[in-house]
Amino acid sequence: MPKQFFLNVIFLAVVLASCTDSYDADTILFNGKVITVDKDFTIAEAVAIKGDRVIRVGSSVEIRKLSGPNTKKIDLHGKTVLPGLIDAHLHPLMAAVSELSEEIPDVHTLRELLEYIKQQAEEKEKGEWIIHPKFFPTRIKEMRQPTKDELDLVAPDHPVFLNGSYGGMINSCALRNSGIDRNTKHPGILKDPETGEPNGILRSSAFKLIKKTMPVRTISYEQELDALEKMIRRYNQVGLTGITDATQTTQAGIRKYLDLKNQNRLPIRINLTVRTPDYESREQFLDELINMGFYSPFGDEWVKICQLKTSIDGGILTGTAYLRQPWGLKAKEIYGIDDPGYRGILIISKDELFGKVSAANETGWKMTAHVTGGGGVDLFLDAYENANREASIKEKRHSIIHGNFFTRDAIDRCAAMGIISDMQPAWFYKDADAMKYILGEERIKTFLPARSMIEKGMILNGGSDHMVKFDSYSSTNPYNPFLGMWVLITRTTERGTVICADEAISRKEALKMYTINNAYGTFDEEIKGSIEPGKLADMIVISTDYLTCPVDSIRYIQVEQTILGGDIVYSFYDKI
Repeated sequence: MPKQFFLNVIFLAVVLASCTDSYDADTILFNGKVITVDKDFTIAEAVAIKGDRVIRVGSSVEIRKLSGPNTKKIDLHGKTVLPGLIDAHLHPLMAAVSELSEEIPDVHTLRELLEYIKQQAEEKEKGEWIIHPKFFPTRIKEMRQPTKDELDLVAPDHPVFLNGSYGGMINSCALRNSGIDRNTKHPGILKDPETGEPNGILRSSAFKLIKKTMPVRTISYEQELDALEKMIRRYNQVGLTGITDATQTTQAGIRKYLDLKNQNRLPIRINLTVRTPDYESREQFLDELINMGFYSPFGDEWVKICQLKTSIDGGILTGTAYLRQPWGLKAKEIYGIDDPGYRGILIISKDELFGKVSAANETGWKMTAHVTGGGGVDLFLDAYENANREASIKEKRHSIIHGNFFTRDAIDRCAAMGIISDMQPAWFYKDADAMKYILGEERIKTFLPARSMIEKGMILNGGSDHMVKFDSYSSTNPYNPFLGMWVLITRTTERGTVICADEAISRKEALKMYTINNAYGTFDEEIKGSIEPGKLADMIVISTDYLTCPVDSIRYIQVEQTILGGDIVYSFYDKI
C-alpha cells in the first residue's frame, strides 16, 4: 500500500491518543451534507477536524460527541460541503499582474474591439503602444481577425498589437516601428499574396521582431508578491484550495511561492511545473535533470515541484495547432491561411521530443507537454510509447496538456499507458462553436470527448488555463471550477449551443475531475482530494446542493466558506 496511507494511519492514531477522553476536535461541521468523494462517494452529515487534518466523518450525533469546550462548532444548516477544489492548470504569476495598470476589456464583437482600440488611441500619446494581451478572433461574434486597414482606421498613429499567444495581429504603425516590410523574410510574417506586403498577421515566432520596440513594464518584487497573494485569494473565493502553476516556472517564480509561504501569506497549495532544460545530447540532458537538484515530486504539501513540461505545437485559436488533417478552407477566412495542405506548426522535432520524454521517464520525472492539435497528440503518444519500451511509464502519471482532439485510437493508447488528460472545459465553452464551424461535423466529435475517455479508464484532470483578467467568469479563460463542471455535464458553449451531447459526463465524474483526480495527477491522492480521516482538512461550504440542484444552477454555485488545513481562508459572510 502507498507510504502516505500508513503515515495517515499513524497520524490519526497519534491525534486520537493525544486528545481528551472525548477526542476533542478543534473544529466540527455538522447538520449538513458532506460529499466526501471517497472511493464509495459516501454522503455524510458532519466532519471533525484536529490540527490540519480530518479525524472523523459521520453523522451529526457522532461528530458532536467529539467537541469540547474549545471546539469551534459550525452549524451548516443543511448546506453542502465538498472537498477543496483543485485547478490542474493555470498561470497565476501572469494573471496576478494582468490588470494592475488597467482593466482588460472582455470583447465579444469586432465593433467592441475596435471601439476599445479607438478609445485607447484617444487617451494615449501618439506613438504609444495599444496592446490587448490575449485576443482570440475565434471568440468574437464575427470569428475573424480585424484587418490591418480596420486597425489603421481607429489607430493610425499608434502601434497596435493583439496578442493571441501563438499568433497575433498588428497594424501599419506597428509594422513601421518594428522595421517590417515586404522585404522582411521571416516565416512568422504573413503577407498578402497579391501585393507581397505584410498583412499584419503574425505567428509567434515573429513576436521577437515587434517586442524589441514595445514598452517594458517594471514593478517591484513586493508588488509582484502582493499581486500574487491577491490573485490566490480570488481563487479561494471560488473554492480552490490547490492549484498547479502550469507555467514553465523559473527559480524566481518558485521563490515567490516560497516567500509567500514563509511569510504565512499562501492560502493555497501549489504544485509547480518546470521547463525541460536545453541540451545538445541525451547525456547532457540527463546531466541537466540531475543537476537541477530536485526531482518529481519534490517539496511538501504547500509548495511542490511536480512535473517537467515542453511544448509541441501552437494553438487552436490562432490556427497553429498541429492537426491530423489540413485545417481546411475555413482556415483562410478565420486565420488568413492560404495553403490548402497546412496542418499547423510543430515547435519541436520528433527526435528532440522522443529524447526528452525518454530521459525524463528514465530519471523518474513526470512528463507533460503543451499540445493542442490531434497530430501533436499522436506524436506525443508515439514518444510515450517509445519511452515505455525502454522502461514502464504507467506509474509516472505522465500527462497531455490540452490535447483537445482525441480519436478512439488515441484514447485507447492513453488508457493503455496510464496517460492523464489535463483538460480545460473552458476551452470547450469558449471555442467549440468555432471549431465546429472550421473543422466540421466529424472532427468536432473528437473535441474533448470526456465520456469516451472515462469509459476507457482514462483519468481526466480539470483545469482552466487561466492567464489574463481577475474575474472568475469573464477572464479570457474563466477559472470558476463550477462553470467548468457545468460545461462537462451539459456540453453547452458560451453561445448556447450543445455540441456532442453524448460526450457529457455525470455530476460525480465532473466533481472528481476537480478533486481526487487532480490530487492523483500530482501524487497527492493520499492526503487531499476527498474528505476522509487522516487527510488534510481542505473543504468548502457551498450555497446549494451540487448533486441535486437544477443543472443550470451548477455554473452559478457560490462558495460560502473555503477551509484550508482546518483554517477558514475565505468566508462570504466577511463581505456582508
